[in-house]
Amino acid sequence: MRAAPPSHSAKSAKRWGLSSPRPGEVRALQAQRLWRVPVMVALLATIPAFYADLLPARWGWIDTALYGVAAVILACALGHVSLRCPHPWRHIATNVTDVALIVGLLLAAGLPPSNTSAVALGVRLMVALVSLARMVWSVQHLISRGSVTYLLLVSVVVLAGCGLGYWWIDPSIHSFGEGMWLAFTTAATVGYGDVVPTTPTAKVFSVFVVLLGYGVLTLVTAAIATRWVETEERRIEHDILRDLHRELGRVSAELSQLRSEVAALRHPPSGSAASVGLDVDQPVKDQ
Repeated sequence: MRAAPPSHSAKSAKRWGLSSPRPGEVRALQAQRLWRVPVMVALLATIPAFYADLLPARWGWIDTALYGVAAVILACALGHVSLRCPHPWRHIATNVTDVALIVGLLLAAGLPPSNTSAVALGVRLMVALVSLARMVWSVQHLISRGSVTYLLLVSVVVLAGCGLGYWWIDPSIHSFGEGMWLAFTTAATVGYGDVVPTTPTAKVFSVFVVLLGYGVLTLVTAAIATRWVETEERRIEHDILRDLHRELGRVSAELSQLRSEVAALRHPPSGSAASVGLDVDQPVKDQ
């Protein structure tokens, strides 16, 4: 039997180097849902670890531990889901991004500080980019068409987190409000210039703010536009359906009338001219 072609979502997942279990693999899907939140929290924890490693005052072993814990959690999640699949190695082979991310997290945990090694900074930067892609892939099922309220909430949370990040890593940002303002102007690519990042760490942070914040704000505006378009489409569809129902009612009434007329012709009532026609014509023939 010829196999069915892969769906659009399956193709996009493979392009990301990530793949979910098939719909029929119930136990694997349950395991994936079980690990979804721990993996997201572990990858989010690597964001402050990346920037703490760039600061002059290091956190000691905390940033190293965050990278190591994220690698262990991601490896456990991948292994657990793979063991629940009928073909574990095939599932691992379709999730090469997770495998590369695990290796990258382990390297990030073992390399020297980023402010003393350009190689370590490059590795941790690549790990941060791949982690961001992995997190976006994990939450894409939550983003539905027209979900304006949810996307607004996500955008507020993202901008608040970026504002806290600016407040933490840039000494020129003296309040959370200034950090929020800088996060919004950076994410919206406005660039008024009244508040700007002043340290190399803050400038690197701005790259992720643009990538993440601009993407979230674009989704919000697209969802609002979609809601307006859908409202107009619903009104047009309502008018079309109303006219269609009216026409169908008219056709149904005409068909009922035609059926009545055909039935009357096939079975005329007794005493009518059609029913006595033969008796009237018979004497004429006899004469």
